[in-house]
Amino acid sequence: MVGLGVDLIENRRIADVMQRHPDRFMERVLTEAERTYVGRMRDPLPHIAGRFAAKEAVLKVLGTGWRGGIAWTDVEIVNDASGQPAVRLSGECERVARRRAILRILVSISHTPQYATATAIGLST
Repeated sequence: MVGLGVDLIENRRIADVMQRHPDRFMERVLTEAERTYVGRMRDPLPHIAGRFAAKEAVLKVLGTGWRGGIAWTDVEIVNDASGQPAVRLSGECERVARRRAILRILVSISHTPQYATATAIGLST
């Protein structure tokens, strides 16, 4: 294990930002595939918050925070055929992972109507 990241967010905080800047928030934070995924949900808010928390947890694994040219969309949370979330890196996040010899990042997301949480683990082998 190379790194561990955990994040917890109140869904209300995401709802507040989305109410003020819905399009800008969605385009800045989520990739097109992520927007499609959450758009299929009956209640998309917990899923949006879950992806937000997952991206924060991944950046804690990488040890970067949101600086040095990193964009929200450099971390993409996708689902495999069974529905399990997986991490896809691009841009500066992918370069940081390579420099740190992180070959894979595992992620787990949980959400309730009030909160979303995510845990990410960076693996080197």
